[in-house]
Amino acid sequence: MAATPGDRRTPGRRPRSPGRSGPTAAGRPERKRAERDRVATVARARAEERQRSRLTGRAAILVLVLAVLAVSYASSLRAYLQQRDQIDSLEAQIAERESSIGELEREKERWDDPAFVMQEARKRGFVVPGETPYVVVDADGNPLTESELDDPSSAGEGESPTWYSGVWSSVKVAGDPPTKIPPQPKKRIVGSEDE
Repeated sequence: MAATPGDRRTPGRRPRSPGRSGPTAAGRPERKRAERDRVATVARARAEERQRSRLTGRAAILVLVLAVLAVSYASSLRAYLQQRDQIDSLEAQIAERESSIGELEREKERWDDPAFVMQEARKRGFVVPGETPYVVVDADGNPLTESELDDPSSAGEGESPTWYSGVWSSVKVAGDPPTKIPPQPKKRIVGSEDE
């Protein structure tokens, strides 16, 4: 093989590369600019890819399935909670009715007692044969009801003096006794000791 003048190596010189000399040497800044543009485009594309939502097709399907499951479980949970509330209210109603049944049974047992029956009959105005019933009437002749008879404020309309006013009047009289003695009655009472 014969060496061509461009292939020869001389000490101190570097071999020429095809793009360093000649008319292509002026294209070197363009190539650097193109390389920079390409690197910038790749960097922009990577940045856009990072900024873009990372929601892939599989992730979208997974999110959709989870949403459907959440909705179905939420409706089931709501139905479960409504049924629990209904069951609780029914149990409370059952307990209330059982207690009223117990009350009614006790009432029935009381009506089996002859003394209770007689007491209830007297409350309703019945009397035993041979007894004389009395009816309390007011000033107009109308019968008084049981509530009017039980009301102590309607019993004594007149006011009596309080106990301490009687004591005080006694203290006054003791400190200043009367000087005049009332005269003896002239008429004698029949059945008295003085006869």
